Amino acid sequence: MAALSFKPELTLSVLVTDWDAARRWYSEKLGFQEMYAIEEVGWAELQTPLGGATIGLNRLEGAHPGAGSVTITFGVQDIDATRAEMEKRGVAFDGPTNEIPGMVKLATFHDPDGNSLMLAQTLGQ
Repeated sequence: MAALSFKPELTLSVLVTDWDAARRWYSEKLGFQEMYAIEEVGWAELQTPLGGATIGLNRLEGAHPGAGSVTITFGVQDIDATRAEMEKRGVAFDGPTNEIPGMVKLATFHDPDGNSLMLAQTLGQ
């Protein structure tokens, strides 16, 4: 079996209803440092004190935060190769790999209990 190209990064994507309030809460209450915020896509990412672990605040219209609203996102070097190897191992992905040009490629899949997981390849670095 080919090796998977995981990086020492983990992003927890959290659905939020009030994006600005959530950004303030994670910064002020937990002391996480905001790395960037992109208003157009409703995404802000904050660095935690845990090295390669970040929190992504995801403003999705019509989403209902709560149980099942966190997605574990694994950073990978090569999303296409990693996805292909995972598919050989029987992992089913939800549709095609999505790309936010110049920023990131994303591919979503689920564990046997239906928990959401994602691969992410950072672009332009």
